[in-house]
Amino acid sequence: MASDNIDALLERIDEIDLIENKAWLGELNQRKIAELEFHNRDRDPEFRAKAAESEDSFERFYGNKKYYDTIKRSKAYVDNWIAENARGKVFLDYACGNGHNALHAARSGAKLALGLDVSDVSVQNCRRFAAEQGLSNTRFFQADAENTKLPDNSVDAIMCSGMLHHLDLSYAFPELRRILKPGGKILCLESLEYNPAIKLYRMLTPDMRTDYEKAHILGFKDLRFARRFFDVRNVRYWHVVGYAGGKLTAVASLLDRLDRLFEKVPGVNWMAWIFTFELHKRAE
Repeated sequence: MASDNIDALLERIDEIDLIENKAWLGELNQRKIAELEFHNRDRDPEFRAKAAESEDSFERFYGNKKYYDTIKRSKAYVDNWIAENARGKVFLDYACGNGHNALHAARSGAKLALGLDVSDVSVQNCRRFAAEQGLSNTRFFQADAENTKLPDNSVDAIMCSGMLHHLDLSYAFPELRRILKPGGKILCLESLEYNPAIKLYRMLTPDMRTDYEKAHILGFKDLRFARRFFDVRNVRYWHVVGYAGGKLTAVASLLDRLDRLFEKVPGVNWMAWIFTFELHKRAE
């Protein structure tokens, strides 16, 4: 993207970021307000510090974090994808949370790494992390993911990491297609809805999720819907049994070997905890 186009994009983000331009906050529906409040609490450093003071409280809100030690392969896949597709490009971390993916894109040589989130606390965290890492090729701003207000065809690559199930896809997919440049692509990483053991875990840990996200974990119907807007490619399944070991390193190697097998078996791989897929916008 030419430097003048980058400047125009940054000017547009400045407009989005103006206090008086945030009238859209008052127009958010109840679902989006609940998401904003939930993630402001979840990512507030003071709240996290207080939660950590009580093991029971911390485990209640963050108990599933121990399972994330088991997803190294899918994390490496995502990190490699970002490094390959962000270098020299305009990259967007869509509903960025604390901005891990945007920061990784910036370190990987993105011309401009953007992150947007409905949570203003998340945006403040992202800006602080970018400053601490000395990254000058980032911009973080508060926005509605279903109506970003970004220009048409303004982004080369997008990462959607564990957040599509928070959104109404009938708005999110058209918005993603609108802002993505022709020939651009999106990597989506989401939980898969079919494993009964994981569904039971979600039921037993209701405070970790909003009511909306619990009811909208992605499945194959959502992939079919995505095909109305994009070419869907490179669907992959991850972690069919590996999470069961938690932090038990003695069994992690065995479970990982089983995962590598099960992830390739049709039908069995539908029990995966996580799946990834790419959305491609056709070149004009």
